[in-house]
Amino acid sequence: MKTEAHQVLQAMSPTQKLRAAERLYYSARQLKKAALRAQHPDWTDEAIRQAVRNIFLYARG
Repeated sequence: MKTEAHQVLQAMSPTQKLRAAERLYYSARQLKKAALRAQHPDWTDEAIRQAVRNIFLYARG
């Protein structure tokens, strides 16, 4: 039995899927940025940017 999410994805064009993946990626980066800022309020914007960059650059999945 297919879930509603599966049916929605199946109905999407490759371009739509790529755009959705891009939005998810950038949303994840924004969430990580907010979490790091909350955990490390003393960090500069540059330190936060570098940390997010490194986290996503070296992520393993």
